[in-house]
Amino acid sequence: MRTTRTALAVGEIGAFGGMVRVPAGFEHPVLVLSTDGVGTKVLVAARAGIHDTVGEDLVNHCVNDILVHGARPLAFLDYLATAQLEPETAAAIVSGVARGCQAHEMTLAGGETAQLPDLYQPGQYDLAGTIVGVVEERKALHGDLVRPGDVLIGYASNGLHTNGYTLARRIVFERLRLDVHDEFPETGRTVAQVLLDVHRSYVTAVSPVLARLHALAHITGGGIAGNLVRILPEGCEAVIDARAWRWPPVFRVLRRAGAVSLGEMRRVFNLGIGMIAVSARDDTEAVIAAAKRAAVEAWIIGEVRPGTRAVKFAER
Repeated sequence: MRTTRTALAVGEIGAFGGMVRVPAGFEHPVLVLSTDGVGTKVLVAARAGIHDTVGEDLVNHCVNDILVHGARPLAFLDYLATAQLEPETAAAIVSGVARGCQAHEMTLAGGETAQLPDLYQPGQYDLAGTIVGVVEERKALHGDLVRPGDVLIGYASNGLHTNGYTLARRIVFERLRLDVHDEFPETGRTVAQVLLDVHRSYVTAVSPVLARLHALAHITGGGIAGNLVRILPEGCEAVIDARAWRWPPVFRVLRRAGAVSLGEMRRVFNLGIGMIAVSARDDTEAVIAAAKRAAVEAWIIGEVRPGTRAVKFAER
């Protein structure tokens, strides 16, 4: 926790509440808050005995959730619940949380560790977090700027991120009968490496061009359709060109091995798109160039059209 304390941190570590100052320079600062978890990805971490990556997953997921509103992260709180506290495991988890906070110059202001033996099986734990960010009110993104004719830009994910693990585990461990140290098909990497890839943060790819964007959607549970629709105003539909990018191998393997329908794949997984930006057509080159400078691949994947508020896929 000490390694994450920024100049905005106030108070003592271990107090009943964590404190941070609102940064100077805001005329009308608005706090942006979000809470989330990493779901059953923690079961893969426990199976592999690798616990630091899920902490970083948690931070990056929450950072992306407030980034879509244009917010800068200020402080983070984590919640770890387990049957019985194992100090080495807890230290690894929190080290991952701290690493994620440091990467975003954000204070880890506190948290809670709960021992609940009647609720969890030995060796199991759950992990969740809450983030606080700030944005200038007039610069906050809500989706109200989206218009027909806008372009959809997809940012590459680096794997499953933190969604779809109940289905993915069933396919990998039960259908394919693989374990964490076995090779994951078509990747040349182990199952643990593929399934524990850290949820990508899009801060460096997106922040330089926030002023050019009309909206952002973080693609998590519910897939592209379930998340992109949340930023569409009435009278607008988003049309996705389903052939604009190629699914990463992990998703192709899961679909084939699990005999999963295309519809379910789209509902459960991000399919290689972790964030979608909406911009005017004249700004697309600048948006994609900013992503490239941050070493994040990005593509034009569709457009906004007049219509009923919905997300549609065009197969060409």
